[in-house]
Amino acid sequence: MRPAHRSLRALPGARDGATVVEFALVLLPFLTLVMGALDIGYQVYLGALTNGAMERAARKATVGKVTKDQVASVIRSEVRTILPSGSQNDPGAVTVTPLSYTNFASVGKGERITADTAPVGQYNSTDCYEDRNNNGRYDATFGGGDDMGTADDVMYYDVLVKVPRLFPLMAALGLGPNTIVDARTLIRNQPYGDQQIRIRCS
Repeated sequence: MRPAHRSLRALPGARDGATVVEFALVLLPFLTLVMGALDIGYQVYLGALTNGAMERAARKATVGKVTKDQVASVIRSEVRTILPSGSQNDPGAVTVTPLSYTNFASVGKGERITADTAPVGQYNSTDCYEDRNNNGRYDATFGGGDDMGTADDVMYYDVLVKVPRLFPLMAALGLGPNTIVDARTLIRNQPYGDQQIRIRCS
């Protein structure tokens, strides 16, 4: 049996089991890097597919006679083909919000004033305006019509995809528990008829 002091002196040069320890130290960062790359790649691919499905559905809707539920169904059916199995039947995984506006300039703004009387530049009781939501009053912060609009209307589509991450470890690293893709586009309906604009004057 070797004296204890000789065994202690031999420790710095010992290599028994060192490979296992080194492999364990390298494995976790390597796996984290691989999972991170796959997770980001999946998010990019999901974003590209979502944008493509949204653009195709939006173009089909420009010719009229298509409901917002039909547009949403087309987008959901395409996007769900690559969703994780647990999210394919989740109704909240893909949310489609279509909003209609009279023209591109009115997107994200209040209802358009068509006859601006003094004081000019702001709505007052003698002005005429487009009552886009048909509520009988002027809305300075109109968020768009919740329908497919009419001929020549501008449609704003917002498609939100929210599914659990491929690797739960990514959530533990502060990236959040879900992969989120938010795709948006603007497209004008075809002139298949007369644009329906409700003008109200107080």
